[in-house]
Amino acid sequence: MASTFDVVVIGGGPGGYVAAIRAAQLKLKTAVIERDRLGGICLNWGCIPTKALLKNAEVFDKLSHGKEWGISVENVSFDFGTIIKRSRGVADRMASGIDFLMKKNAVTPISGTAKVLKGNRVEVTKADGKKDIIDAKHIIIATGARPRSLPGVTIDGQNIISSREAMSLTQFPKSLAVVGAGAIGIEFAYFYSVLGTKVTVLEYADSILPVEDKEMSRVVAAQLKKRGVEIITGAAVKSVEKSKTGTTVTYEIGGKAKTVEAEKTLMAVGVVGNVEGLGLEDIGVQVERGAIKVDKNAGYKTNVPGVYAIGDVSGPPWLAHVASAEGVNCVDYIGGLKPHAIDYGTIPGCTYCQPQVASVGITEEKAKEQKIEYKVGKFPFTASGKAVAAGEPDGMVKIIFGKKYGEVLGAHIVGSEATEMIAELALAKSLEATVEDIHHCIHAHPTLSEAVMEAAAAAEGMAIHIPN
Repeated sequence: MASTFDVVVIGGGPGGYVAAIRAAQLKLKTAVIERDRLGGICLNWGCIPTKALLKNAEVFDKLSHGKEWGISVENVSFDFGTIIKRSRGVADRMASGIDFLMKKNAVTPISGTAKVLKGNRVEVTKADGKKDIIDAKHIIIATGARPRSLPGVTIDGQNIISSREAMSLTQFPKSLAVVGAGAIGIEFAYFYSVLGTKVTVLEYADSILPVEDKEMSRVVAAQLKKRGVEIITGAAVKSVEKSKTGTTVTYEIGGKAKTVEAEKTLMAVGVVGNVEGLGLEDIGVQVERGAIKVDKNAGYKTNVPGVYAIGDVSGPPWLAHVASAEGVNCVDYIGGLKPHAIDYGTIPGCTYCQPQVASVGITEEKAKEQKIEYKVGKFPFTASGKAVAAGEPDGMVKIIFGKKYGEVLGAHIVGSEATEMIAELALAKSLEATVEDIHHCIHAHPTLSEAVMEAAAAAEGMAIHIPN
């Protein structure tokens, strides 16, 4: 006899496990099906272990410049294997925490590969090939996404790698080509360049971090170039092939074909939803451009009653915190709580290189494109006592306000703690705070966050610590 649950979640990533916990909180009998490890790509092979690697790079970089701090550190070196091992240990620890949460919330974890059947049933194939059938009143698909590649370029995991291999290499690469200059590509470019890898970044757009405000991108590009990273924008990659030296990347720029030789090539050109093998076509779930189509105003339900989809598998924005928010929203809808729709214009995005980049809302380029009347306030960290004292003067806070009402349209930070600071501005935007509200909110001194207050003051021509 098939097991019966109120909610069955397929996929145990930041969307799936959060949805499962929320369902259990609402006293719904819940199961989560995961074929690998709970926590998903984010916790095991993405967000968390990469941040461990990036922290290692940051510490090594600081120690390498110890003399500037009056600290004598001789023969600074690193053990690449230990760096990777530490990262994996962090992921293992966090994954164990998710297992603990499942037990504490009475969520039933099921190991296997899921396929959705007609009549709100799920078939689970175990590692030994045996199959079980589960009945569910509600099925939430949260299978996430995987790295995509370019046409004709095969990620072999050896020479041509994805982010998963980039964070678990057994040997340190002397050279690395990075195809794609989004957050993932730039984070790995920073990490490996700090350790001494010769890094070349190829980006099709006219700037790195193309979704970010241009001013922010330029600051990061300048810092990467100081580290010896070669950045090639406007590059249309045509092929990546194995060679005697490792890999050869062929690209076109200005109508001319050129090549880059590197020991390994990291493909960082985005992700594609894991929609295959779920039986979606058999039950009639609508899929568009590799993503499950959902109604975001009705709990992320699909066109098939009782079936929902959240997170990366339902399309952009491909962010862990978005998946988690959608998971809670979906379950609250199932539980009859009538949740507020998620405001996708108030979701922060972060890149964890150094200096860090964080943003919420629209860029100045978008404001111009949309012909919105706006005013801008900027405050550089070179004028921040805390930033200079901390040895982190690179970057700025930039806030875009509506000209008529002074509301926050967009906020952009590049600096050492940008990813922590952006929360204040995301909250300000969410609460419809104005330029006056931010300007007149007294910030502690000395702090990096003072730059937010100062940027608002600058938008009104009332900056104190920089010329107006």
